[in-house]
Amino acid sequence: MTEACLFCGAPTRAYLEGVVDNRFGSPGSYRVLACDACGGRQTSPRPDGPTLKALYEAHYNYGGKTDGAYSAAREKFLFSPFYRLLLAVDGDISFHGRAGSGRLLDIGCNEGRGLELYRRNGFAADGLELNANAARVARARGFTVHETLIEDFAPPAPYDVAVLSNVLEHALDPRDMLRHVKRVLKPGGEVWISLPNVDSALAARYRAAWVNWHVPFHIVHFSQARLHRLLAEEGFAIRESTAITPALWVAQSWIANRWRGDMAAVVRLQRKAPLVAAAMLVARGLLFPLLAFWNRTGRGDCLIVRAKAGA
Repeated sequence: MTEACLFCGAPTRAYLEGVVDNRFGSPGSYRVLACDACGGRQTSPRPDGPTLKALYEAHYNYGGKTDGAYSAAREKFLFSPFYRLLLAVDGDISFHGRAGSGRLLDIGCNEGRGLELYRRNGFAADGLELNANAARVARARGFTVHETLIEDFAPPAPYDVAVLSNVLEHALDPRDMLRHVKRVLKPGGEVWISLPNVDSALAARYRAAWVNWHVPFHIVHFSQARLHRLLAEEGFAIRESTAITPALWVAQSWIANRWRGDMAAVVRLQRKAPLVAAAMLVARGLLFPLLAFWNRTGRGDCLIVRAKAGA
């Protein structure tokens, strides 16, 4: 039985079979479906909200554990000058280097590291986060974090900026999410979006092993054209649009493909900092001309879009 496209409602067809979570090793095997009418792609079967919440709290970035040396090293690195250098060289997929002012809402703020960086850049930052463990840690950092869905969120004042850093692809209904993002923004406010590009060279190279299918957490999968169309349909005007290929994503997809078939090894090696760092250096060093070519031709692995909300 075919499923309706989450973007346009047209029938979908099978695009990829046997896609698994090669980041965190959560259980299950999934398909990716494609819509020929609008170019959208989506994960099947699609978990419901309560199931997703349980999966996030059990498997995602923050499950209430410190993760030992890996977590400590990551925290130290993110607040170091080396991270600023990496953003300048590798690309800023989380908008951590953008200075500004006004009220900012980080949707899917996890344990609040991004909130701290936005605050240092001049913003008054709040967060939304469904993972209760992560939200608790973010609040302990001194931030206001609302443990609710965007559709249920009623802020006391509208925001100047809403950040969807690798979040929109997680939405069970991305169109509805954008409508509610627009609702909480001031007229003329901006949404900053980053997400994986299904038309990327890495997606074509690695197929089911591409790390950014990230099932079942990624519900919908965007091309640049599909994202632009959706934003225009929901009353946003594109102010900036580009594609970049983070060295980390190259490293993660390479690991997932190299050890595919051994999920325990993939998940373990994704968190081996020396291996990941070495693969990143190769990607950013030796492969720099190729990555730059992909980015210029729209085949970068991450789409970066800044869009202004209409009245």
